[in-house]
Amino acid sequence: MSNLRNNSSLAFRRRILRAVNFQRLISLGLIGTLAAAGLAPATALAQQTAGSAAVASPPVAYASVSELNGILNQVKQTATAIQSDLEKMRIEKWKTDASTKRQTQANVDSIRRNLQSALPEIIMQVNNSPEDLAASFKLYRNLDALYDVFGSVVESAGAFGTKDDFQSLSNDMTGLESARRAMGERMQKLAGAKEDELTRLRAQVKTLSAAPPPPPKKIIVDDNEPAPKKPAAKKKTTKPGTTTKPSTPANPTAKPSPSPSN
Repeated sequence: MSNLRNNSSLAFRRRILRAVNFQRLISLGLIGTLAAAGLAPATALAQQTAGSAAVASPPVAYASVSELNGILNQVKQTATAIQSDLEKMRIEKWKTDASTKRQTQANVDSIRRNLQSALPEIIMQVNNSPEDLAASFKLYRNLDALYDVFGSVVESAGAFGTKDDFQSLSNDMTGLESARRAMGERMQKLAGAKEDELTRLRAQVKTLSAAPPPPPKKIIVDDNEPAPKKPAAKKKTTKPGTTTKPSTPANPTAKPSPSPSN
């Protein structure tokens, strides 16, 4: 949206931008500190950094999701109302010069394009990553730009349009300002939470650097140690009370041969 202008305060933007790349700062700054302290191999840390995008993000708190849903619902309702009220305007009938009409119509067309294409895409990105500061900041900037350009249209409608058009657009302006302010307050809370987390992680790295982990235990294997002796086999013993059967002759029916007579 080429005609949109950004009037956010510089101090607020700097605060948000410091936290927009929080995850990247953690992956680079924290890993570099650990590697310098000798707490982890540089190769393994680099592999962890490369695969950080595939790691699942932690679950978002219910209160944070509920707050975001309320803001997005307000943004959607206001966007629908603005499009409807802009369709009812008859700028060509305003009692003003042609240059003012053309400029107002160009602003209206620009607002429509943003509400129909850019804004829905940004809302989808924020829905997919509720606490992603980059996506949230993008939505805030878009709302801020819309508020700036739409405010110009409302002022022109109040000066040259009908009373009904001005009243409807003024109500839309109030809804847009409320959504923008709510999104800005949410951004400040997210940025503060990320900065607190970054401070806590830096303190943990400092503690780990001061107390390196103990060396691994060594296990010594003696190859000259004799093999263990096998236990001696036990002799079989005959249980008492058992008898041994006499052996039988090979031919029990054979008679003994007579002895020779003298």
